[in-house]
Amino acid sequence: MKISLPKIIVLALIVFILGIFFIGLNKTPIYDTKNLVGNTIDDFKLNSLNGNYKIDQNLLKENEFTLINFWASWCAPCRAEHKYLVGLKKNANNLKLLGINFKDDKKNANKFLKDFGDPFHYLAQDTVGKVSINFGVYGIPESILINNNLEIIQKFVGPLNKSEYENIIKITK
Repeated sequence: MKISLPKIIVLALIVFILGIFFIGLNKTPIYDTKNLVGNTIDDFKLNSLNGNYKIDQNLLKENEFTLINFWASWCAPCRAEHKYLVGLKKNANNLKLLGINFKDDKKNANKFLKDFGDPFHYLAQDTVGKVSINFGVYGIPESILINNNLEIIQKFVGPLNKSEYENIIKITK
């Protein structure tokens, strides 16, 4: 039986595609942030939400700890975690909160904070999401806890919950 070159090419292509498929099945679909812990955050510069000043990494060096929270008024899980952010502002003495408003309308963001309370010591705006991507944010809400050396202590993907709130209080004592 004679095998033609086109048949060999088609067979090789099928084996290649199946091989790529099976390699992809072995990859974990879970977003892993463990490699971020211990790294320092990159330099950044953002306008404050209401435009009066610039916020950059140097401002965060003044705090013993900073929780950087990425949020938006249109984000339902952001509403769910908001009570924990308000609690952190009241109960965490060595912690400042930087809220980075993500791809949101300024008017809606200010209304959200008026309606639910403003837990943030600093409030920045990332209207196109480029700075958030540099922080490794791929969805909101997300939060990053850093120290005054700008080292990432912990990253929280999704809305903060009671356990994470208590952990942040414990770390920042």
